[in-house]
Amino acid sequence: MNLDHIKLAIIGLGYVGLPLAVEFGKQRPVIGFDVNTARIAALQSGHDHTLEVDAQELAQASQLSYTTDTSALQACNVFIVTVPTPIDEHKQPDLTPLIKASTTIGRVLKKGDIVIYESTVYPGATEEECVPVLALHSGLVFNVDFFAGYSPERINPGDKIHRVTSIQKVTSGSTPEVAELVDALYRKIITAGTHKAPSIKVAEAAKVIENTQRDVNIALINELALIFNKLGIDTEAVLQAAGTKWNFLPFRPGLVGGHCIGVDPYYLTHKAESIGYHPQIILAGRRLNDNMGAYVVTQLVKAMTQRRIHVQGSRVLVLGLTFKENCPDLRNTRVVDIVNELNEYNVQADVYDPWANGPEALHEHGIHTVQQLDPGTYDAVIIAVAHDQFKTMGLAAIRALGKPEHVLYDLKYVLTAAESDLRL
Repeated sequence: MNLDHIKLAIIGLGYVGLPLAVEFGKQRPVIGFDVNTARIAALQSGHDHTLEVDAQELAQASQLSYTTDTSALQACNVFIVTVPTPIDEHKQPDLTPLIKASTTIGRVLKKGDIVIYESTVYPGATEEECVPVLALHSGLVFNVDFFAGYSPERINPGDKIHRVTSIQKVTSGSTPEVAELVDALYRKIITAGTHKAPSIKVAEAAKVIENTQRDVNIALINELALIFNKLGIDTEAVLQAAGTKWNFLPFRPGLVGGHCIGVDPYYLTHKAESIGYHPQIILAGRRLNDNMGAYVVTQLVKAMTQRRIHVQGSRVLVLGLTFKENCPDLRNTRVVDIVNELNEYNVQADVYDPWANGPEALHEHGIHTVQQLDPGTYDAVIIAVAHDQFKTMGLAAIRALGKPEHVLYDLKYVLTAAESDLRL
């Protein structure tokens, strides 16, 4: 197979799949497949609810078509899988979307076809979990009749500077020839260039440690924040001072959620434990980061008590629900931990987020978001996400939301140390 003969399908049109499909769709015919009929209908009408791709970019992808019909995939010979890989309630990898996608592809797979996975997995998952499903449903033999590749996604939701084409892409294939073809395919759209890994397992491992490294670094800063808070030292001031050294890494404390940093480490630790190694640093960092929501509420309750604000029955406003600023992504947002912890104290927690989809917040997290802000209502205000709208509000407008005696907790350094009552 050469590049001219590739008939491409993208399986999964979320935060990862759609931008990829759009870029390919500017150059070649692409079928974008998703099981979500509402998602397909919205894209066909020119709207992307994730806000990763605007209407103009969708229109530019003139060779991209959308479908929920699996029979349309029969015309394709290269499939790129971009479905989610979450964790379950026990913090174990949930490969269900990946297996379902592999089953769908397996039923239309033909001799000579290539399946490329972008979903984050542990090293070995592509060949140990996905390939057998492809073989089972196609009746074909791996690396004889069909082939595989792995090219980990590096999408950063909400980032309008680092886009799919401007981020260097790691590629790999199940044979040297397939690896070269996969690399050549991505080179057609990735202006930042590609890095061809020596094997699929290497590419899988590279992806999973990217976010594990960030998670561990943030855990260190979170622990330093706990220490500095006990010492009565402003953490941000310490980090700014330390940051004057050229090689000091600019991490900040906070909640660690999202579809990558709060999830990927569990894929690596799952694989490590399956081969008899119990990770220590990685899991310690995960425990610390997962407990930050509870810590924030403990600090808030202490501050309210010191000001003789009755905690039980109080009203607290949480500004922001998405997992990061200026982005509608609610996946694995750890702001939920703050809301749940406040509920444990019988506190009425109102959540306001101009970026979040209200029905989605209710469906995914059981949280009713408020649509308007009432001044003078709250016993405490927590700035949980640094949306531009909250920065624009400024100190006076945010303070005005509280009662005459209230506590303002700034998790994201939207305000200065002097302007807020509490900071991480």
